[in-house]
Amino acid sequence: MADRLAPVIGVRGVDALFGRSLHVTSKTFPWLAMAGNDGSSAALLTGLKVRLAGQEPAAVAEASAVLLGNFTELLTTLIGASLTERLLAPVWLPSPPESEQESVP
Repeated sequence: MADRLAPVIGVRGVDALFGRSLHVTSKTFPWLAMAGNDGSSAALLTGLKVRLAGQEPAAVAEASAVLLGNFTELLTTLIGASLTERLLAPVWLPSPPESEQESVP
């Protein structure tokens, strides 16, 4: 997703957007709060993985859905609904089943 967004809002924009989304989501899920990170997406993702690993699967699914919703909402506020949809549409496409992937030459 960052690869699709960075040309439009920059790497630092992606980092800021992800950090803000995580901060907003941590108000509902306090266990997601990140203290003392350097603000890069890589550092935030590493911390997020650690925090998600310590939770029940249902809580992870719920928090992930809220985080993605917050990220999308903030991105829409920043660049508009139309551009957000165009940039994120390929990300939402489901992967083909494994049997189809194996049959592709």
